[in-house]
Amino acid sequence: MRFLMLYRPDKSQELCAPDPEHMAQMGKLIDEMTREGVLLGTDALLPTAMGARVRREGAELTVSDGALPDMKDPMVGYALIRAASKEEAIAGAKRFLQVAGDGHCEVLPLMDGPPPS
Repeated sequence: MRFLMLYRPDKSQELCAPDPEHMAQMGKLIDEMTREGVLLGTDALLPTAMGARVRREGAELTVSDGALPDMKDPMVGYALIRAASKEEAIAGAKRFLQVAGDGHCEVLPLMDGPPPS
């Protein structure tokens, strides 16, 4: 099963470039999880101010540029992982947070076939 993990740092954590030691620890974790076949893809996200929201309501499509006002805790990164179960995916999120620091991960299962009944 595949899961999408969305990382949101704690509000008290400054959103700045991590120090080289932290980057090395994260690189080691990424390498380990990739070799294990768990990590399928990951990346940091740029600030929401650089993004846009496209919304459809009926026949009308609207685009909102820039910062997304209802994102109180912006996502700063994601990982696409493979896990045998939700519990295993949660264990992966815990492993990630040990290196990433304070914050939280949303762990969302992806549909790999027909919807569950």
